[in-house]
Amino acid sequence: MTNKSVIQTDNAPQAIGTYSQAVKAGDTVYLSGQIPLVPETMEVVAGDFADKTRQVFDNLKAVCEASGGGLEDIVKLNIYMTDLSNFATVNEVMATYFHEPYPARAAIGVACLPKGVPVEMDAVMVLS
Repeated sequence: MTNKSVIQTDNAPQAIGTYSQAVKAGDTVYLSGQIPLVPETMEVVAGDFADKTRQVFDNLKAVCEASGGGLEDIVKLNIYMTDLSNFATVNEVMATYFHEPYPARAAIGVACLPKGVPVEMDAVMVLS
């Protein structure tokens, strides 16, 4: 595919495995999972679940912007949590980053996530 390009920004955590932060194909951008790592230190952000969720959204936002868009261009968001009782907190934090119309979304309970974090998100963005 000749219209495929890799997106990389220093404003989001560097990949900790064999993947790209995002891949753009045409006007669609596929954002890899982001966990609550501070880009400058590559350490998990301190604080509670809400703080960690904010860091994940900040990381996604940085990758969206490096792709030429913003969070408002996300059409599908997947949220992975090790404890689904944090669902209400995700909604509260998400409401500070997104406005209607909201993206399609899934919230998925998982046994564990990289670096022992409680939340990870990936997304699909369409640039207009």
